[in-house]
Amino acid sequence: MVCLARKTFDYEKALATYEEQQKKLRSIKEVDWTFIEGLTIEIEDAEKAIKKLSAADLDGLVIISGTFHLGHLALLLAREINRPVLLWAFSEPPYDGGKIRFNSACGVNLNASNLYKAGFKEFDYHLGDDMDESWLEAVRIRAALRQSRVGIIGSHAHGFYNMEPRALPYFHDFGALLIQYQINEFYGEEVEEGRIREQEEKARTVFNCEGVSDEQIGKVARLSASIRDFMKKRGLTAVAVRCWPEFADRYGIAPCAAMSLCQGDGLLTACEGDVELALSMIVLRALGEKAPFSADLSQVTPEDDTALLWHCGVAPYNLWDGKCVRSLDSYHAGGRGVTADFVMQEGRFTVVRLDHALGDTRLLLGRGQAMAMDKLLKGTYARVRFDNHIEQVYEGLVMNGFAHHVAMGYGDYRNELLKFARMMKLSEYEL
Repeated sequence: MVCLARKTFDYEKALATYEEQQKKLRSIKEVDWTFIEGLTIEIEDAEKAIKKLSAADLDGLVIISGTFHLGHLALLLAREINRPVLLWAFSEPPYDGGKIRFNSACGVNLNASNLYKAGFKEFDYHLGDDMDESWLEAVRIRAALRQSRVGIIGSHAHGFYNMEPRALPYFHDFGALLIQYQINEFYGEEVEEGRIREQEEKARTVFNCEGVSDEQIGKVARLSASIRDFMKKRGLTAVAVRCWPEFADRYGIAPCAAMSLCQGDGLLTACEGDVELALSMIVLRALGEKAPFSADLSQVTPEDDTALLWHCGVAPYNLWDGKCVRSLDSYHAGGRGVTADFVMQEGRFTVVRLDHALGDTRLLLGRGQAMAMDKLLKGTYARVRFDNHIEQVYEGLVMNGFAHHVAMGYGDYRNELLKFARMMKLSEYEL
């Protein structure tokens, strides 16, 4: 963070305001700040600031217009630091009978115009006395993706060409590193028997297991332990698993229930080899979502403006509504499941998907309310009503060619996601 000023305005008041802001900003959790002390007034001051900031390995740069200032300063900072920029104007202090005291808003306008016309568009702006924390969350998403390692287990599911992995474009767009593994590596990790017993006990505690055999529960437990070790040893942020058609044939069960157990404990595992879904789950995790859900938009009912966010039985076990019987079932994969079966909790939700089509990387988002429902079918699911009518939602999804998976989180993240899309120059689609 750097504060620009000019001594022809009330720079002393601007400095006092900047110093007070630093005290407040240090209290924001999980943000490390590098503050340029004092005011940056001349080009030489900006050059000194650049040396300090360049050594700090920054994820973002906040340029405050403490007062109106030279136009050179933000240009130099943005060029040399080359990170997303927030242009921030303090509120104007009360007039004292003289000239305007800060003229901060005009300073932001100057900087924005200069940066835009110079071709630097990775900036946002903020007016007011408090930090724009939604911009900080957008930076947090960007940082999480840049630090991520995503394991591709097998490939995408059979015939799901709309989920084709794009390793180098993802690295270019987000900094995410994709690493390929074989399916048998995923379930074949050597695991201590004690850890398998621990996972079996957990499965029997979390789920009603009357619908599956002891052998199947044992395989769920072993796979759950294997997934945890596999991801930890390889430093993976998330995995995208080709969970059918071969998985059940080779291992004996489908991985759904084991993935539910792992996701409920904080791991990110995306279904059907969908790398973009895995990246979308990382986005929600960066926003504080502990257990994102992989969902299909399944039952669309225009008559009552609802839909079903459903999948075959892989939702994190801790998204259970607390009312229905949370069980395991073997209906999937020709009786070789094993899947989790439960209704998901009520509450405000956001769905998101990072997606690519025809050379365009884009972000899909939608918001709504998950509602109570009876346990009427197999799998894991929530009955939802979007903020926009379901016919509009479905048309936006289908007519823009988005893949048939979204990541769902409980919360409203619209502002943060739109700022992230703008920061990353992604096309925005809001359902």
